[in-house]
Amino acid sequence: MTHTNEELFERSKTVMPGGVNSPVRSFRSVGGTPYFVERGEGPYVWDVEGTRYIDFVQSYGPGILGHANPKVIEAVTAAAADGTSYGAPTLREVEIAEEITSRIDGLDMIRLTSSGTEAAMSALRLARGATGRDTIIKFAGCYHGHSDSLLAAGGSGIANQGLSGCDGVPAGAVADTIVAPFNVIPEIDETVAVVAIEPVAANMGLVEPAPGFLQGLREACNDAGALLLFDEVITGFRLAHGGATEWFGVQPDVWAFGKVIGGGLPVGCFGGSHEVMQNVAPLGGVYQGGTLSGNPLATAAGLATLEQLDREAYTELNRIATRLATGMRSIFDDAGVPAVVPQVGPLVGLFFGDAEPTNFDEVKD
Repeated sequence: MTHTNEELFERSKTVMPGGVNSPVRSFRSVGGTPYFVERGEGPYVWDVEGTRYIDFVQSYGPGILGHANPKVIEAVTAAAADGTSYGAPTLREVEIAEEITSRIDGLDMIRLTSSGTEAAMSALRLARGATGRDTIIKFAGCYHGHSDSLLAAGGSGIANQGLSGCDGVPAGAVADTIVAPFNVIPEIDETVAVVAIEPVAANMGLVEPAPGFLQGLREACNDAGALLLFDEVITGFRLAHGGATEWFGVQPDVWAFGKVIGGGLPVGCFGGSHEVMQNVAPLGGVYQGGTLSGNPLATAAGLATLEQLDREAYTELNRIATRLATGMRSIFDDAGVPAVVPQVGPLVGLFFGDAEPTNFDEVKD
């Protein structure tokens, strides 16, 4: 039986809010009918009508190797044959933790989760537990998943759906959340537990940190005894072999990862030094757990992905991204269309206008 995108969209709207399981997929902010994907291979996806698309989305980050990467498919197939979930530790959990921690100085231990939202939420709880403080600082336009405390002035779907915030989040949930403008070092006092940031603000189109900004945050956190959290759900193992920590040479206290480390399956992790991670249960009083955390399929896909991302791979990713950014700039220039195409390593963005934004207000303008 053949289907059309329009038919499936109408059908899906009767059983799912907006017809989708994540708001951005509804095409509400851009108009039109979403394409329903039937399969993907490499840089392409095919919809249910047989139309082939060049896919620049790649599942919003996890598909760094392209769709249906043979080594990832082989690893997941082999893992599934042995069972999909045990509720018990496995060898691959140890191996992926070793792989992730080996890439970043100061990252001694991690705890696996099932999403980037869980990773950021757990990292926030860890920071509060480790410091004994409650206040958090985040930056307008940065997105750290959909946990209540971190939704204030968020980027990603919160921004492109035209929402100022989120209904259902009580005032008390964000009472200890301070929102600061990106690229401005906020006042950090001894009540602040953690400063959370996307080191490159990819969830508001791709806004680069100004020279010295991240290092300034590091120093300000040190002075106040607050922890610095890098949300590397997007930048982690995409920006460089050692993520944003390697790229910028600034080391946070706590990290959150997702997307790439799962190779297309649901996964995330948070981590830090031995000292910080001693606060996580069962060693300490900060509870975190999950039935499917570290499940065999996600760890198999993640390992198969990371094993292909050696330093030479990042050289190639940078080359491709530079070619894309250069070509886009040339096309806009030739057409006389004012546009800015920022690039940070393999990350490429696009803003229409003459000036490159430096914060969320400028992005919205």
